[in-house]
Formats: sequence, structure tokens, C-alpha cells
Amino acid sequence: MDYKEEQNNEIEALEAIYYGDVSIITTEPYHKFTIPIKSEEHEPETDSGLSCNLTFTYTSKYPDEPLLIEIEEAENLSAEHERKLLEYLKEQIEENLGMVMVFTLVSSAQEWLNVKWDEIRKERDEEKVRRVKEEEEAERKRFEGTRVTVESFLNWKREFEETTGIAKRREIADKEGKKLTGRELFMRDKTMNESDLKFLDEGDVVKVDETLFQDLDDLDLDDDDDEDYRLNDRSFNSDSSTE
Repeated sequence: MDYKEEQNNEIEALEAIYYGDVSIITTEPYHKFTIPIKSEEHEPETDSGLSCNLTFTYTSKYPDEPLLIEIEEAENLSAEHERKLLEYLKEQIEENLGMVMVFTLVSSAQEWLNVKWDEIRKERDEEKVRRVKEEEEAERKRFEGTRVTVESFLNWKREFEETTGIAKRREIADKEGKKLTGRELFMRDKTMNESDLKFLDEGDVVKVDETLFQDLDDLDLDDDDDEDYRLNDRSFNSDSSTE
């Protein structure tokens, strides 16, 4: 086989197929030339689409032996993308040994770019959706506040009673056997703990524990036990006697 003639004939065919796009770099000792390729939606100097130049160099016995191929002036292609594209093209070279193959290689590389661009575009769209969801979730949490659990409620209640002195007053009252006011009874009513925990366990469903209101008549809430009532009553009687 006259390898030089085979190579010259292929160059003529390529210049006809890719009219104006084939750039001859050297002709001796062997042809070295470049053909640009790009994916769909490619726009120069933007992040839209992929592109690069494929630089081919014939060898002495091409096409019976592999030609040399390089990737240059890549746009939006990472180093990893370039490596994978070169591996793919080398596989194509091995499969096509014995016949001129530059047109096949260019077409395969063009298709590879289109597939890769579809993958990149899909990843970008998924990333946008993910960011929007994260922003919406963060916004929802800002309005929602901290979710109350049984454990967090008990911790808050313990700290609240210690801070306000309720726990200490309860302890003193228990030791002295002091009769508590209605408000104090409310503050120390154990059933309130149970109803609060039951409310937390049941989620958003609000239920009223009617037993909290059934025994109100049994509570000893005489007005005489209310210090404010006694003071007001003495003041009222004093005013009445003066008149």
C-alpha cells in the first residue's frame, strides 16, 4: 500500500467535507491538521455547550497503524472529560485500523460531545432544583421555628421552674403543708404535665381533657384565702363605716 497516497487522498476528502474548517499545520514529514468540533447549543465564550479542536498527525504506515490525536482549545470540558474523550477515540482507532478513519473519528467525537453535554445540562438542572428546595426548606424552618418534643418541653419546664423559683416555692410549701392559692394549685397541678405531654405526643390534634374541669366545685377557693380580697374587703368596710 502507498501510505502517502492514501493519506493525501484522505486530506482532499476531508477538506471537501469540512470545507473551511480543516486547518493544515504541516505537510512534512507527515500531515498534521486540526478539525474543530462542538456540541449542540454551543455558544463561544459562554458556559453553554462544549467544543474543542481535534488535532491529527499521520504516521508512516497510517492507516495500518494508529495516527496521533490531541485535544486542544477545549471549552467547558474538564481535564477528566478530555481524558475520557481521548480514551474513547483511541478505542475507535483500534477498531478501524486498515482503513482511513478521520471522518469516523470526528463524527464519533461530535456525538460524544452531544451526549456529554446532555448529561452536564441535566446535572445543572438538577442542581438548580436542589438549591431551590434547600432555600424553600430553610425559609420554611425560619417560619416554623423549633419543633417541640417531649424531651425539649420537659427541659424547658424544669429550667422555667428553677428560674422563676416555682420549684423552690413548691418544695417549701410541701414541707410546711401550706394551703396554696388557686393560681398556685394551677402551677403545681400534676395533671397539667400529663395533658401537655399527651398534646405533644398526639401532634397537631388538639384535645381538651374534660376531667380538668369536672372537680372545680371540690376546690377550696374561698375568697377569705385570697390576700387581695381581704385587703379590698377591709378597705370597703372602712369606707362604709366612715360614711
